Amino acid sequence: MKTPIALFLSLFFLGTSQIVRAQNQDAILGTWWNTEKSAKIEIIKNDDVYLGKIIFLTREENGEGPFLDTENSDPDLRDRPLMGLSILSGLKYNKGAWEDGEIYDPESGKTYSCEVKLEGEDKLKVKGYIGVSWVGRTVEWTRIK
Repeated sequence: MKTPIALFLSLFFLGTSQIVRAQNQDAILGTWWNTEKSAKIEIIKNDDVYLGKIIFLTREENGEGPFLDTENSDPDLRDRPLMGLSILSGLKYNKGAWEDGEIYDPESGKTYSCEVKLEGEDKLKVKGYIGVSWVGRTVEWTRIK
């Protein structure tokens, strides 16, 4: 009689752990302020890959016209608008972090390797790096509720 109960409990905990894991994977979904609070980035999921795009930009005093990707190293892309631009791509969930992605920095026009870690519900550590991940720059984004 104990075997069916043990089997039931094992299956129950296995099933609930998969649900919790799926919820953790999607914990970065939503809208985030960048460090300077000058842009809102929406993180979405496409299959098992996470990406983020700019959905709002604040305007400097006396600023006019659309925000353009003027610092891009490719001259053909310098006229594209920043609004709606995908700046995070290729992130995949792995043991509490989202790794193997890229982040585009519109201020420098450069693309870096990227990994993301969630700290609490509302803080996102976004690291951009070249080569190895322990050498890079980490910024903190804040969730918009």
